Amino acid sequence: MFGRGRTKNKLMAFTTDQLFDKAVVLLKDLISTPSFSKEENDTAEIIMRFLAENGVEHKRVGNNIYAKNAHYDPAKPSVLLNSHHDTVRPNKGYTMDPFTPIEKDGKLFGLGSNDAGGCLVSLMSTFLYYYNRNDIDHNVVFAASAEEEISGVNGIELVLPYLGNIDFGIVGEPTKLEMAVAERGLMVIDCTAPGRSGHAARKEGENALYKAVDDINWIRNYQFEKVSDLLGESRMTVTIIETENKQHNVVPSQCKYVIDVRVNELYTFDEILEALRQNLKSQFKPRTTRMKSTSIPLNHPLVQAGIKMGRGYYGSPTTSDKALMPFAALKMGPGDSARSHTPDEYIYLSEIKEGIDTYIKLLEHIL
Repeated sequence: MFGRGRTKNKLMAFTTDQLFDKAVVLLKDLISTPSFSKEENDTAEIIMRFLAENGVEHKRVGNNIYAKNAHYDPAKPSVLLNSHHDTVRPNKGYTMDPFTPIEKDGKLFGLGSNDAGGCLVSLMSTFLYYYNRNDIDHNVVFAASAEEEISGVNGIELVLPYLGNIDFGIVGEPTKLEMAVAERGLMVIDCTAPGRSGHAARKEGENALYKAVDDINWIRNYQFEKVSDLLGESRMTVTIIETENKQHNVVPSQCKYVIDVRVNELYTFDEILEALRQNLKSQFKPRTTRMKSTSIPLNHPLVQAGIKMGRGYYGSPTTSDKALMPFAALKMGPGDSARSHTPDEYIYLSEIKEGIDTYIKLLEHIL
């Protein structure tokens, strides 16, 4: 068990083995309960019940649940432990019931088991470990957030004002317990290529689809010059294209397409948009500019603690609630991002155990 070096005035309620057992039972309950983004009410109730049964005072904002350690002191710095309890919808490739938790060969199968249920229950267990501690120099705050999978406005952004001042945080996402010290920003851009309808047989009109294709070819081949050591190059990918046409013989007057832009820390969204303005014939508008690229300094005590523990660090190609936090945050958790959103999603039970132990030991270096 971690933390043996600091036992003065410690009020220990649970061993790590007990926490692991509780975490597995909780994760099975969460898997059994659909919690698609914006539809997380039932899992919010499960999380509140779990906290109450373990003696934790907690509150709810929307479908977000938060709690502060028993000896919370506003004068102390605070660390946030956060992960999300919403999931994507199961895809058609599932061969198992996505809502039936199944243990097999050391794995726990079920929708949300890996992304990010294993992280969530591991962080909740870590919070329980520290909840009654009165010998630590920091507050420990926990938040189970909603709408992460859709970057919704009623997720982590909604609950942050209720958490008090947060100095730094850990965001639970499946990273094989390696430290994601930076992550790409995400900007989704809606584009419209204008044209003029006409009869295809008579070569009338102005084909908006051809204009869109010209722009898409430029997007496909364009390379941003500044390459990040952690995140590599910034990338643009066209993922959707459509016209309003339902008839084969009509030249389309309008063609819409969508660009998925993943931005490293060396570019601002404004710089990306300026490059598009100078090169595209299409009209375009970003849906949001909230999900900016983020990083935590390598000399941050949290990162340094992980390095001392032998954990590697990297730049993550995916985004998370970390992008919406106005403080330094480390993305780290049990599980493997490659399993997220895949058929028959699973997490190894040993990964959850290791996650609890790793989070506890990481914080022991800090608190």
